Amino acid sequence: MKKEEIKELSIQELSAQIEAAEKAYRELKVAHAITPVDNPAKITADRRQIARLKTVLRQKEIAAAKEAAASVN
Repeated sequence: MKKEEIKELSIQELSAQIEAAEKAYRELKVAHAITPVDNPAKITADRRQIARLKTVLRQKEIAAAKEAAASVN
């Protein structure tokens, strides 16, 4: 998923994507511990993808909090 596609997702969609990506990452780590996976770079790529998702989620949460605070004042 590209950065532009990630930024278009809603907070709920991001949370669901993070949950699914973390589950797949954990399963890949376990599979790699038992028998080496064909492409070990996928582990790193998955971890970075999770970080990207969490970063965008946090940015959206901060923006929503600022918007809420601005509407109160």
